[in-house]
Amino acid sequence: MRKIKYKKGRKVQPSFLDYTGLHKSVETEMQLFVYDTNELVECKDLNVNELDQNVDLTKVNWLNIHGLNDVNFIKSIGDYLKVDNFMLGDILNTTKRTKLDEYHDVLFFNIKSLLPVENSDNISVEQISFLLKNGILVSFQEKRSDFFTHLRERIRTHSGIVREKKADYLLYLLLDAIMENFYITLENEEDRVEELINISKTSSSPSTLEQIEKHRDNFNYLKRSIIPLRDSLYSIKSMKDDNVFNSIEKENYSFFDRLHQKSLELLEQIDYDSSTLDSASNFYFSMQNHKMNEVMKTLTVVSVFFMPLTFIVGVYGMNFDNMPELHWEYGYFIILSFMFLLLLGMIIYFKKRKWY
Repeated sequence: MRKIKYKKGRKVQPSFLDYTGLHKSVETEMQLFVYDTNELVECKDLNVNELDQNVDLTKVNWLNIHGLNDVNFIKSIGDYLKVDNFMLGDILNTTKRTKLDEYHDVLFFNIKSLLPVENSDNISVEQISFLLKNGILVSFQEKRSDFFTHLRERIRTHSGIVREKKADYLLYLLLDAIMENFYITLENEEDRVEELINISKTSSSPSTLEQIEKHRDNFNYLKRSIIPLRDSLYSIKSMKDDNVFNSIEKENYSFFDRLHQKSLELLEQIDYDSSTLDSASNFYFSMQNHKMNEVMKTLTVVSVFFMPLTFIVGVYGMNFDNMPELHWEYGYFIILSFMFLLLLGMIIYFKKRKWY
């Protein structure tokens, strides 16, 4: 799993732009949607020099960029939108935590998108960033993915109200699509936790405990990703009456309020699932203790069986002259028979008392 390093992120100078992510081989590409209620224009594989002739500020403009390896390309987008370098640095530095900021009429939002890795207990982490200014929404993805495929289809087919709303509503839809990934990841983790609980009831293998701790880490990663998102969405929710975020229309604040409620639901579910995972740990250690108790019980019963036999053997091993049994013709067989009957009687007695 790729860790989300919030405190020990790579140190990058504010004036120096450098992509710190893992997808350094991904080619940078840009796609543009320009639309309103009546018209849609879609452009692929655009260069920054072609933006002036394709962007229409009277409509909604969505620039979707895949790949952050070409720093000069990202910087040229920043120059086009007149965005300060510190925002571009936050886009390229993928170790940053989720953040919301507005500076010089540019709304900046970045978020961690988490998805389960197929046939693995790991979680894939990708940072996605947004810039919103003057009806232009730019989304930055580390690699090509299908997070927003359904939104592109809604725009193309004029489904819903997306073509009737402004760019801030599109931002809401994109954030909502990313938050759906949290639900997918959480549901996958819940399925694995349910399996672990069933396994922990019957297995005492150390690998079971390793899997439990692995998924505990996954829940922690989820929580660390959602908490700053919750705080950012709360900032939008709490400041709607003050018109602090000029890029968001007042009538659309309620949509971001929905996202805030979703983040609260996710955190509550993570807390519940974490407590459920504790049950799996308890089952595992209970199985370990039960197994140890059974071993100790078996050893104790065996020891008790042999204690009187050992005593008899010790007594007749002293070889004193005044021990008449030593000179009996059938003394050896009598003592062996007595020891056998004593052992048999103890076994029957213990069995009736259900001590083993």
